[in-house]
Amino acid sequence: QLQLVESGGGLVQLGGSLRLSCAASGDDLSSYAIGWFRQAPGKEREGVSCISPSGGSTIDADFVKGRFTISRDNAKNTMYLQMNNLTPEDTAVYYCAVRGACYRRSGVVGTYGMDYWGKGILVTVSS
Repeated sequence: QLQLVESGGGLVQLGGSLRLSCAASGDDLSSYAIGWFRQAPGKEREGVSCISPSGGSTIDADFVKGRFTISRDNAKNTMYLQMNNLTPEDTAVYYCAVRGACYRRSGVVGTYGMDYWGKGILVTVSS
């Protein structure tokens, strides 16, 4: 069974950067769309970015505003989220997810359902 493990989270100051990684085991990611999602305290989970199986197509939520970059290395069975210019509003638990479909509508990224989710990793941005 596919398992996902996120890493790279932590505490960063306003304007700082982090790179999240999501390593998969138990299955080959190369055939699946994958995505990053986040849930801030007291808020619903929201989509951040998704990427196609080949990595040739990505979709981002409006709040990304060019600050975040999703990528994948199929040879390493790993996906990444490079986050730059972080603000306190980016504080959340970030989740990677695979094997499903994403969409972008009115600036919001959503999913019709992802079969596998990581446990999440906390990103805290201080002001």
